[in-house]
Amino acid sequence: MTNYSYTNDLINETSPYLLQHSHNPVNWMAWGEAALQKAKNENKLLLISIGYAACHWCHVMEHESFEDEQVAEVMNKHFVCIKVDREERPDVDQIYMTAVQLMTQRGGWPLNAIALPDGRPIWGGTYFQKDGWVNTLQQIADYHEKYPEKTMEYAEKLTEGITQSSLLPVTTEVQQTDLLSIKKSVENWQHGFDLQNGGSKGAPKFMMPVNLQFLLRWTHQEPNAAVETHVLTTLEKMAHGGIYDQVGGGFARYSTDSFWKVPHFEKMLYDNGQLLSLYAQAYRKFKNESYRQVVRETVDWLKTEMLSPENGFYSSLDADSEGIEGKYYVWQQAELQNLIQEEYWLFANYFNVNDDGYWEDSNYILLRQQSDLAFVKSNSLELDELQLKVAKWKAKLKEARGKRVRPALDDKILTSWNALVISGLVECFKAFGEEEYLELAQKNADFILSRLQPQPGLLLHSHKNGQAKITAFLEDYALFIQALIDLFEVTGKIDYLKQADLFCTTCFRDFYDAERTIFYFSAEGQTDLISRTIEVQDNVIPSSNSVMANNLVRLGHLLDNHSYPITAKAMLLVVSDSVMNYPSGHANWMNLALNFAKEFYDIAITGDQAVQLSREMQQQYLPNCVFCPGNSEQLPLLYNRVTPGLSRIFVCENQTCKLPVESVSEASRLLES
Repeated sequence: MTNYSYTNDLINETSPYLLQHSHNPVNWMAWGEAALQKAKNENKLLLISIGYAACHWCHVMEHESFEDEQVAEVMNKHFVCIKVDREERPDVDQIYMTAVQLMTQRGGWPLNAIALPDGRPIWGGTYFQKDGWVNTLQQIADYHEKYPEKTMEYAEKLTEGITQSSLLPVTTEVQQTDLLSIKKSVENWQHGFDLQNGGSKGAPKFMMPVNLQFLLRWTHQEPNAAVETHVLTTLEKMAHGGIYDQVGGGFARYSTDSFWKVPHFEKMLYDNGQLLSLYAQAYRKFKNESYRQVVRETVDWLKTEMLSPENGFYSSLDADSEGIEGKYYVWQQAELQNLIQEEYWLFANYFNVNDDGYWEDSNYILLRQQSDLAFVKSNSLELDELQLKVAKWKAKLKEARGKRVRPALDDKILTSWNALVISGLVECFKAFGEEEYLELAQKNADFILSRLQPQPGLLLHSHKNGQAKITAFLEDYALFIQALIDLFEVTGKIDYLKQADLFCTTCFRDFYDAERTIFYFSAEGQTDLISRTIEVQDNVIPSSNSVMANNLVRLGHLLDNHSYPITAKAMLLVVSDSVMNYPSGHANWMNLALNFAKEFYDIAITGDQAVQLSREMQQQYLPNCVFCPGNSEQLPLLYNRVTPGLSRIFVCENQTCKLPVESVSEASRLLES
């Protein structure tokens, strides 16, 4: 048993990130009323330090500063020190990230802010080296002691700025969101495409699945060779690059360069859930077998490394092992030669154990530069022969890697990120028909409904060690509603749809601002924040409001609730100026705009074969359709359409249905006509 010199209040937390800091000499407390009250009682400034378990530079700053007794002495003397896991408390993170961006025009993690005892910030930044950190803290403490009224005045101005920017980037004028406007937006967006490597120009490079999902849909509904090439290039380069774990499956968080070679090695659940959706959708459109491989390997990684015994998915794997970034994932030539032996030259050619794959310190990152078809041609091999060799090589490397010290696991389970995986697994089931994918998705949904729903219609955000906590945010509700609709479309189980609508009712009750026609990020009645934020910009995860608006369209069609799509359209108008002028930051809103600008179909399927026909039809890429399979006349789309002994498909648009047909091929022709 380890004897620690220090133990602080974080020892009572469940977050792995907070627990990492529980033996620092800093007197850390978790965010909450106790810490805020202590600051008021002692008239001390708050020092709020925000990060997450897989964050490399968070670890560096901890080692350099927070583990240092002299640094801790300065921190403890002048401040009430609060540690925040941004994944547990995204609402707190949003407030202080906005503050730091207003002050410095940049942001990132670790995020460090100093605030008055009531939480209003007066200063902030990101990573600091030890000496700079101590000097800054001393100066701020001295200044506040000498000029308390000036720090109060600055805090008031900054808080006003945060409140304004957090509420909504108010639309200066309502923009058209018709097809022509969307087309112009996409044309402007194309100027930022990296035509050689895919993704956006420059480095670092984030995968941005929400952007690629919209562009995939766009080129499907409005054929555009340049956009299609961009999507295909990006999908291939990401899957071939070092950002994809060529041995174990799954994607790292982002690439530090412009060509997907050197990743920031942490693996996040939210990226991989969305990338499952993306590659499965792309497979349904292009039938590229390499996408099937990406899906299979990524699901295998999720099952073996990220799945809890109760069927929840853990949050992330660290970038570091043994204190060194990427050590678990990179290879040296001698080790590879010893493992692969007589086939090493072919292996090295396939995975670029050469100047292209070289990283640093004699380490290589495995990556590919050719498709399997191109590789077999240039190496006089048969495709089946190569694929057998690659499978054998990967098995050897996986076994060898299994003996290394593994990266740390953040084993908290977040509702929102799990919902992204459910949607991803459903898309994979649609594409490949693997029952295992649907089973995993349903078990995960059951876990959320049973462990993170304390009472009907209410959700909690985080689960660890049998304990669920933290009132759910709009992101949790919106993404889980989306996942439940996805499950309904492939199973026909009406309970999923009822549950989705129940959570939707909660969102209108606890999060909706009828005056602004938009949803807040946190629920009404929260008392520990200086401002309630409104999230509209799509990022590495689509914004909670854009997901909610898309949900309202789908639910509105499935439940014949006309107010839902009307609300969604009002939400779009509120942000239309930002959406049309900055499409790459609002791709999911662009998806919503396309729902209104182009044909959007309801596919009602009845009869004994309803679910089977629905699944068969959804093997196609049909992003502008909502599916309602089953025989329950409780559902408006099925009312008066169930005929015993007969399975039929109704293709409807704008409350008008074409004559029912009995085969998927006939229904598909109706969508094309």
